[in-house]
Amino acid sequence: MIELFRSNDPIELSWAQSVLADEGITSHIFDYHSSILEGSIGALSRRLMVDNEEESRAKYILDIARRDLDAHNAANDSSRDAMAQE
Repeated sequence: MIELFRSNDPIELSWAQSVLADEGITSHIFDYHSSILEGSIGALSRRLMVDNEEESRAKYILDIARRDLDAHNAANDSSRDAMAQE
């Protein structure tokens, strides 16, 4: 298994797992229980892991999904700004 990224954000991890699952890639969150035990100070991040053979494909898929999400958010911000100026 190989680490794709670390995060303290359960929503980001869930989103990434969902994106990968939609493409048929199984992923696992490591250190979930350890991060809960240490409290909510965020000292221990959770790790999103995939099989070694899936690393390149998983990174590519997440890169595209992040770009799409950023573009969508930027379009929403522009639309909201335009509505506020009316």
